[in-house]
Amino acid sequence: PRRAPPPVPRHNRVRARHRTSPLPPNTMSAFALGANALHGAAVALGRSNAVKTRGVGYGRAIRRVVVVPTRCAATETVEKIEIKLPPNDGKVRVRFAPSPTGNLHVGGARTALFNWLYARNLGGTFVLRVEDTDQARSTRESEDAMVRDLKWMGLDWDEGPDCGGPYGPYRQSEREAIYKQLALQLVADGHAYPCFCTDKELTVMKEELEAKKLPPKYMGKWSTASKEEVDAELAKGTPHTFRFRVPVGERVEIDDMIRGKVGWDTDTLGDFVLLRSSGLPVYNFCVAVDDATMGITHVLRAEEHLPNTLRQALVYDALNFPRPKFGHMSLILAPDRSKLSKRHGATSVGQFKDQGYLKQTMINYLSQLGWNDGTEQEIYDTTELIKLFGVDRINKSPAVFDTQKLNWMNGQHIRLMPESDQIEMIGAALVIAGLASDTASPYVKKAVALCANGIELVQDATKEVSAILEYPLEANLADAKMIKIFEDDFGDIVDAVVAGFESGELVKSIETGQFKSFVNAVGKKLDRKGKRLFMPFRVALTGRMQGPEVGDVLSLLVAEGAPETTVSLEKRVETLKAASAAWAK
Repeated sequence: PRRAPPPVPRHNRVRARHRTSPLPPNTMSAFALGANALHGAAVALGRSNAVKTRGVGYGRAIRRVVVVPTRCAATETVEKIEIKLPPNDGKVRVRFAPSPTGNLHVGGARTALFNWLYARNLGGTFVLRVEDTDQARSTRESEDAMVRDLKWMGLDWDEGPDCGGPYGPYRQSEREAIYKQLALQLVADGHAYPCFCTDKELTVMKEELEAKKLPPKYMGKWSTASKEEVDAELAKGTPHTFRFRVPVGERVEIDDMIRGKVGWDTDTLGDFVLLRSSGLPVYNFCVAVDDATMGITHVLRAEEHLPNTLRQALVYDALNFPRPKFGHMSLILAPDRSKLSKRHGATSVGQFKDQGYLKQTMINYLSQLGWNDGTEQEIYDTTELIKLFGVDRINKSPAVFDTQKLNWMNGQHIRLMPESDQIEMIGAALVIAGLASDTASPYVKKAVALCANGIELVQDATKEVSAILEYPLEANLADAKMIKIFEDDFGDIVDAVVAGFESGELVKSIETGQFKSFVNAVGKKLDRKGKRLFMPFRVALTGRMQGPEVGDVLSLLVAEGAPETTVSLEKRVETLKAASAAWAK
């Protein structure tokens, strides 16, 4: 049966008369509530376009509710605040609202990116809001780290805690007076009530429902308590929360931009808390209030927030706030189809940045997690994404985070960089690793040219260059594959290398870029060609059977600026001479 609110004593009733009135546009002069008295207010709500929420339409006319001062139970002293609703000018307003309780997870980064792309594509406004009401876990350090990561990705916002805006503050911890004022308004309108249940009572209530295999719903007495009972607890200063009075027997529906029609029966939901006894707001209340008072028109978020939509929609409707359009994106899963977590490796933007991934890569890759433009294209720059992005192409199926594909994509973006940017970025990594003294030397330029086309991460360059500078011939003497090369008249190639070095012909061929001609000339003398010619030269001069072109390696060894740790060409020839007896005929 529908649960009706308790009758209000005549002396405690709020009398209202409605009329159309030319108030300032989109302004809500909120209730000023005195101690146990409603001192009066004017509320003007509306948007220029007609919207419909739970069957209630709001047209162009602005309606004023004039409240006659009368006694009202369960009210407290709050300072009057003017709360403005942004005008509905037809422009998109979206937001990213992280909780600063840790690092920026890739899931949150994708949410931020999709909202940013949507706003930039449509010429709308992107708002950054910090949801820091969890005092035990929220820190300014986490907030600063998230802001740094967002800026590193190249995402900018039009309104936020660092740049301000017309509908701030943009931290929830600085908006408590707004939440309190609107919670008391809901009490005055009969949509909420104070609840004095203790934690023990609530636990017993939950256990009883679980024993009966019923959903956990509030079944306490305070939803139907009399004024005298409420006043008695208030007089004693009993700690209390404020609960929202959930309507019975109704159905709430949204037209999700990604999932289509989604609905809930209100009978599945018990009366939920709006404000804790500490005065702090509960998530679903402050989110709805913030989105409405900041004029958010579209809410794009992860599907894990879908169950929250019912509570938020009820709050919107009770406050006569128009609902935004919702779009719930699929979760990001690990390759094993479980929820992506730390056990799968790096999961935060900061970690990927530190591991050498480019911001272009992160933007490109995250954009592909649940969205595509309908083509086979995989590599995009940010300008292309802004032009192509649309909610209609967001897929509701789960997206899988594939690190191998991320690595491949990072390598593609490294190769798309201008040569000067490659030299600056990879050169800096070489300097940090002690493999170069500065980024401007000819050596660095040659080192970057050697490795840029084969690496996926910037750090890969340091490993590759370090390997090029080494000469592991002696360590590889026992390698079975190398032994076959040694047994095929390897001594003849060694003799040719030593003779060419001592005559200066080898060094000259390296400096003039004619090393291949030097090798071919030796091959002609020894009647060797192909792999039988080039592989022993590679082994003799690099100590390995794989790697970049041997001529390019030797050119790096003799370049100006090579580090002291380099095994020079001279030292390599000395090693060959010392071991030449083993390969002599």
